[in-house]
Order: sequence, then C-alpha cells, then structure tokens
Amino acid sequence: MTRTILATALLVLAPLSASAECMGNHQASMSCPQGQTWDKDAKNCVLQSS
Repeated sequence: MTRTILATALLVLAPLSASAECMGNHQASMSCPQGQTWDKDAKNCVLQSS
C-alpha cells in the first residue's frame, strides 16, 4: 500500500517539478525595429553597431 502511494505521488509531482524548472529558464524572443538589436544587459533595443 505504501509503495502504491509513493508511486502515485511521484507520477503526480514529477511533471509539476519539470514544469516549474522550465518556467524559470524560459527566454522570451524579442523583436526590435530594423537597425536595432536586443541588448540583454540593458534589456532594451539599441542601435546596431556595424
């Protein structure tokens, strides 16, 4: 009986754990106007240097 409860808990909690980890590492795709590029440090679009 205890093994069944543990197995069920594992099957329920494993996807939740994986989902939470994925959300923390998610990187959004940003688009900037032509001639500008995304600066990850400034977290803003900046003029693109040649």
